Amino acid sequence: MRVLKLKEVLLKTSLGKTTLYMLIKDEAFPKPIPLGLRAVGWLESEVDTWIQSRISVRDQIHN
Repeated sequence: MRVLKLKEVLLKTSLGKTTLYMLIKDEAFPKPIPLGLRAVGWLESEVDTWIQSRISVRDQIHN
């Protein structure tokens, strides 16, 4: 199990920080897990699942 920090999530998803937090607020992206007083991270497996879901949406639209 791997935890990604914000920079890694942004690179992996190609999202901007504002968009990422908007998706989290709308419950359309996995919520971060607290790592410390001022640190959060995301489970890589949950981010990968989210990316896969975006691919599935794309494939449904184009089929």
